[in-house]
Amino acid sequence: MTAFAANSGTPRTANYLTGDAAELSRLGKLLPPLLSAIAGMVDLTGFLTLGNIFTAHITGNLVLAAAALRGGPLNPAQALAIPVFMLAVAATWLIARVSNKRGMALVRLLLGVQFGLLLAVLIFSVLTRPSANPHGLMAGIAAMIAVSAMACQYALLRVAMPKVVSTAVMTGNLTNAVLSLMETLSTLRSPTKPSPDQLESSVRLLVGFLVGCLVAAAGVVFLTDWAWLLPTALAAVVLVLR
Repeated sequence: MTAFAANSGTPRTANYLTGDAAELSRLGKLLPPLLSAIAGMVDLTGFLTLGNIFTAHITGNLVLAAAALRGGPLNPAQALAIPVFMLAVAATWLIARVSNKRGMALVRLLLGVQFGLLLAVLIFSVLTRPSANPHGLMAGIAAMIAVSAMACQYALLRVAMPKVVSTAVMTGNLTNAVLSLMETLSTLRSPTKPSPDQLESSVRLLVGFLVGCLVAAAGVVFLTDWAWLLPTALAAVVLVLR
């Protein structure tokens, strides 16, 4: 009877694994542009309301911190964002490891963590109005929560969907898009000729990030600190996406 039960459960388990892989594959095409839009919203909202800090673009904070060594202006949060980002990435990895989840279950878990962090930024900003003093303590706290949310997004793609390219660093995506376009238009044979999907993927990420920035710019004008509602709402949509 035990052997019969084990055998009867095998097809069901196999079907579950196949369905999980299929859902992950589908989500792998739809999720990156949406995450790019979230990154664009978070980056620009933080830059405009929290003292010119890049919440999704740590390279910018590194440049600003280095410039400050020569007497340039520096928001302390810009320097603090670097170690906070590193710690948040490490914490996300630890959550993934301790949860012992794989596939879609892990993706859902980390998307939930990101949504929770963005919701925390929204609530904190509505209550404390950090944009009134972009270089103050409240703005710094809000910025660190937003940086942690973006660190979670970076780590999510690395630990749960490693084949997906970056959804926040647009320099690489723009380079990939231009090179893919040139290779596609070229009449010369190339052993590295890209597939149409590669060009489409890069363009969708660029468009997603740009749309996110434009939406965030309008949100800050009309909603000020409530502008954090926009990336939070999109994160909620992504979380329940099927």
